[in-house]
Amino acid sequence: MRITIPVDEAAVEAFLPPAKPDGSGVGINYADQVLKLLKLTLPDGRKLSAKRRGLKLTVTIGDRSGEALLRRLAHGPDLRRIVVQALAAAAREAGAGLVREPGAIHLDF
Repeated sequence: MRITIPVDEAAVEAFLPPAKPDGSGVGINYADQVLKLLKLTLPDGRKLSAKRRGLKLTVTIGDRSGEALLRRLAHGPDLRRIVVQALAAAAREAGAGLVREPGAIHLDF
């Protein structure tokens, strides 16, 4: 099963530095905007949610959850790539595949 979540690129990219500076170096403001999109109920009734606490992202799908860290040294310096790699790792741990393309986030269960 594949779920597609639409992303308004102009709205989320407005939170990237230098337009919206943050001191984290890993795009915390951008990550928060992307994570807001990942709160919904799937067609099979399970809840999908994502949250951030510090540099740790948590993706929850039904009763399974996965965690990952925003890692600048491993995935940087592009802030978009840092966030996508962390989201993909957390989703993988929760039992789903995540693919990010311009204008959409695809989740494969």
